[in-house]
Amino acid sequence: MTKFAALLLGCFLAAPALADDLRATGDLGVVIERATGSVLVIDQSEHAAIARVEGFGDLSHASLVFSNDERYAYIFGRDGGLTKLDLLTQKIVNRIVQAGNSIGGAISDDGKLIAVANYEPGGINIFDADTLEPVATVPAGGKALGLEEAPGRRFLFSVWETGETKLVDMSGPAPKVTTFADIGAEPYDALITEDGRTYIAGLFGEDGLSAIDLWAAEPKPRKILPGYGRGAQEMPVYKMPHLEGWAGAGEQIVLPAVHHSEVLWIDRRTLEETGRTATHGQPVFAMARPGGRQVWVNFAHPLNDTVQVIDTMTHEVTAELKPGPAVLHMEFTARGTEAWVSVRDADKVVIYDTETLKPIGEIAAKSPSGIFFTARAHRMGL
Repeated sequence: MTKFAALLLGCFLAAPALADDLRATGDLGVVIERATGSVLVIDQSEHAAIARVEGFGDLSHASLVFSNDERYAYIFGRDGGLTKLDLLTQKIVNRIVQAGNSIGGAISDDGKLIAVANYEPGGINIFDADTLEPVATVPAGGKALGLEEAPGRRFLFSVWETGETKLVDMSGPAPKVTTFADIGAEPYDALITEDGRTYIAGLFGEDGLSAIDLWAAEPKPRKILPGYGRGAQEMPVYKMPHLEGWAGAGEQIVLPAVHHSEVLWIDRRTLEETGRTATHGQPVFAMARPGGRQVWVNFAHPLNDTVQVIDTMTHEVTAELKPGPAVLHMEFTARGTEAWVSVRDADKVVIYDTETLKPIGEIAAKSPSGIFFTARAHRMGL
């Protein structure tokens, strides 16, 4: 190489990129378009979709996690598909079908492993986050649900048929599995608190939940809120409620009740009940606004055109919103200034100011369901 050519190359490498050619990941998110097997990549600040990406298979019950650098989304489809999406190029990097029927997944705290919970054949499969090459399989003898990551390269999940929770430690050369028996009847979903300490499994087959303190010298399950629906007539469940790490509201955790139109409040430290709030219908998601001042709740069919806002200090409903038919999911921006609400049967996402509770924007989407912002990459249990 001549000195002149070397000089030109040095100038090229030193030249800063133009701002218009760059895009950061912190403002990005993904909207699942469940009916078409596609997703929208969205920009929060612009209140706009910047790309539609197709080819994700069955997204009828889809969820996702983000890589630690926020660049990649790992999307879990109902058909057993695991798809790695590059948010910056808006292209699929890799896609595998790892099971016959799956129900969500998690990413390890170090960002190196992706775990997928499966209905068929059951148990979980674990993959390398970079290549999606298989790393381990953990059989379970039933449907795996409530899969969450825990500190120390660990995962937890529960098993519908057996009433067990399994703790999978991936810190060594092979999985180390600890089984907690007698969690309760038909655990259907779970959450882990943001500090990684407490795993709570919801129970469909009985009124109550089970909690495991992972900080204990010898963790073991503990029943909490046993018989919370005692004396009340159970209602048919049209859509299973969801538990997740977004339920933490200051010193409280708020959870949707099963078979009943109410949300339950428990003390984060003692796990004792502190109150209940009667709701518009059967709650599906009860999501705390970042900062913990409000909880937003949506509902199962046929009352699913409504979102209620609950004050976390008084436990009273303070507002009722009507975004449109079939509200399926909500997501807050990182500091809680906005709430994005998917309205499946109106083919739109409605954006609300969380202080005024007024709509401030809309994005067209095809049968939207889950909404996920990249801030989730830095929170346990999301």
